[in-house]
Amino acid sequence: MKQNKWNFTGLGLALLLLVLLLAACGNNHSEVDPPAAAATADSSPDESTASTTKIVSTKKGDIEIPVKPMRIVTDDYLGSLIALGVTPVGTPGLHLKNIYFAEALKGVEDIGDYGNVSLEKILALQPDLIITAENDPAKYDNLSKAAPTISVPYGELKNAREELTYFGKLLGREQEAEAWLTAFEERLAKAKEQIDQAIPPEATFTIFEDVEKAVYVYGDNFGRGGQPIYQALGRKPPSSVAAEIMEKQYVELSKEMLPQYAGDYIILTSNSRTLEDYKKDPLWNTLDAVKNDRLYVWKEERSWYYDPIAVLSQTEELAAWLSQKQ
Repeated sequence: MKQNKWNFTGLGLALLLLVLLLAACGNNHSEVDPPAAAATADSSPDESTASTTKIVSTKKGDIEIPVKPMRIVTDDYLGSLIALGVTPVGTPGLHLKNIYFAEALKGVEDIGDYGNVSLEKILALQPDLIITAENDPAKYDNLSKAAPTISVPYGELKNAREELTYFGKLLGREQEAEAWLTAFEERLAKAKEQIDQAIPPEATFTIFEDVEKAVYVYGDNFGRGGQPIYQALGRKPPSSVAAEIMEKQYVELSKEMLPQYAGDYIILTSNSRTLEDYKKDPLWNTLDAVKNDRLYVWKEERSWYYDPIAVLSQTEELAAWLSQKQ
């Protein structure tokens, strides 16, 4: 009986060892040749190139970028990235002051002045992707030495839908882009309905900025309220100057030219003067919009930005003001 029991136990042990040996062989094969879906950024180039990178066609040529970039540096389009749930590791200081999503920027590094970023600071952040609006060949070449660089020059993307759609596809976040845009467009539609009930459709609008020695007038894609008024709310500048404004996007004016450009409603950026200051000003007070209390004055910290998040907040802010102007 004892001898038979020993034989049975020995056979079971042999079978167990055989199973373990086969399992070990299977595990070794998995480590050497992992399935594409399991490849990660930590995989060696031979294992992961096909699944962790992709080719993007740009005006600078075909660029190979990570499918899931983890350390993005951007000198522009920050609002679109935040809307998609992507927080970069570095951006210019000007963007870090954006009041519309400051809470989302904690820990993001300042890479220098907008339009003149520091390559040393960018290199120190070890980015795996750079997104830029830079169109200067020399500056682009410098950036591309630090990491794969996608250039989308200013003006190529005309509105929030184009921006979110483009970056959603670029970063593999198409669903997030579509969800954000759906909510965005619903809220804009409510704002538009709100002012359409309060403001006649033929009423004209002008976007001004008053600086120390000059006044600027703006079109529909250069901040200061142009996107909310002209794009989101569908309003128009005076017909006599509309073509010029929309083509040039910003025009410097002498103050004597104000009556020629002023619409029935004025959205005005000024850091140094208030609504009451303009009402008392002998030149500005000759304009119908000022005399009839149809002038909205805000500071550059609220009007300069024209990313999708800022545009949404600005549109609802202006709609709330305009809805009171029946």
